[in-house]
Amino acid sequence: MIKNKLLVLILFIISVMNSFNSNASLLQVPKNLIVPPESATESTITLLWDKPSENDTTLLFLIYQNRILIDSVTKTNYMVKKLEQETEYSFFVKAKNANGEISGESNKVEYSTKKQGQVFNVMSYGAKNDGRTLNTRAIQKTIDACTPGGTVFIPKGIFLSGALFLKSNMTLYISEGCILKGSTNPDDYLPMVKNRFEGWELESFASLINAGELDRSGGYNIKNLTIMGKGVISGGGATLAKPIIENFGMRSRGRLICLMNCYNVNIQGLTIENSPCWTIHYIYSKNITCHDLDIRSTAQNGDGIDPDSSTDSYIFNCTFNTGDDCIAIKSGKNPEGYYIGKPSQNIFISDCDFIDGHSIAIGSEMSGGVNNVVIRDCNSGNLKYGLQVKATKDRGGYVTGLKVTNCNLSRITVFTSVNYNNDGEPAPKIPFIRDLEFTNINMSKVNTKEPAIFIDGFEGIENYTKNIKFTNIIIPENQIVMVNYCKDVLFKDVRDENNQEPVYKITDSENISYR
Repeated sequence: MIKNKLLVLILFIISVMNSFNSNASLLQVPKNLIVPPESATESTITLLWDKPSENDTTLLFLIYQNRILIDSVTKTNYMVKKLEQETEYSFFVKAKNANGEISGESNKVEYSTKKQGQVFNVMSYGAKNDGRTLNTRAIQKTIDACTPGGTVFIPKGIFLSGALFLKSNMTLYISEGCILKGSTNPDDYLPMVKNRFEGWELESFASLINAGELDRSGGYNIKNLTIMGKGVISGGGATLAKPIIENFGMRSRGRLICLMNCYNVNIQGLTIENSPCWTIHYIYSKNITCHDLDIRSTAQNGDGIDPDSSTDSYIFNCTFNTGDDCIAIKSGKNPEGYYIGKPSQNIFISDCDFIDGHSIAIGSEMSGGVNNVVIRDCNSGNLKYGLQVKATKDRGGYVTGLKVTNCNLSRITVFTSVNYNNDGEPAPKIPFIRDLEFTNINMSKVNTKEPAIFIDGFEGIENYTKNIKFTNIIIPENQIVMVNYCKDVLFKDVRDENNQEPVYKITDSENISYR
């Protein structure tokens, strides 16, 4: 009798376990859990992962540290805080859907916090926080004194400065209540430095924060750098830009933060504002992480973040309110960019709010190529051009492998006749654009007389924009979708909120399908 009861109990337990495993297997696990480059500090580790699938029913993500559940979030990133320095931790993530079902474990990540290095306070080297004293020499002296693994600490107050040059294996920490304020005097950004702007290598004034030296044929001359804090980096803005433009031309302006030939850089937590032109610009660099930033710009050419011939870049949890493109992915212009041939690739953008500006852009300088860009779980507000791929026939190069999912966007455009920044000789080949995917996009709030979706290519079937997919797109009522010089384009479930299809205007194109 006892044996029979024991057998029944064992069978019941096996049944419950099988049921649990069956339910878990139905819900896919989160994918590609990583710690973004250089984002770990002495007390925090930032995690980033992909959703189980584009159409998953995930309600929450459960974060496990050393196999203990520590939190749940709706985003696909999380900063683990209050950790011990120089200590290894293990993490994985599970997904939970609206029915309460929980997935299996993601891949496991084991990662160590950094060792707390020596702290160098700029005021100990003569800096003053009165907003009037020019602190360039004092802050640079602090940077030069900083030992490997150390931190240059800028406390509360307003610290006026000209160009600063960072080095490898250091942290620049802008504390809460601090404003690192860029001077408005062009002389404070001399001598001029070799740089790249609008696709060409040239001499420009230095930026407020500089790291690395430009070398198209070399490797990385700055490594393992962090720029972080809860304070503000504020540039000289239009007041600085005006005399530079008048005396040296538009392309001679420096940026607010400029990284050249850098490897493993983390920019985190700051408010970054009032640049004289592009705000954060990185060239010929790899493993750049930008997260939890509030980027504000009103400048002419006031882009937010510009990855330029750079690879393996992660941009997440950022807010953009800019005078030009919020993000603009670039890789050089016309023959120079084409022959240098350094693409921007493996760029991951998620959980960003694009409040105002021109667009989320690829181009227009894309002559070295752009490949494998993922944009997901982002919201755009009043962007003039929405999400835009832009080029000209003179560029050369390519854009391939763009994937946009689960976003609220204003417009989607592929524009091949940019009427600005097109001086100089043409590249030897017409660029090609192909393999673009747009899935689960809400465009219902668009208020524009222009088409919500406009996809263009170049004349001649060999130059058509090719292999484009639109799936589950909500558009405004009475919208027009325009397709020109394209081949192999699929529109599936593209409708307004009343389930009505748009009007399709197709010209000079082949194999365009909509259903």
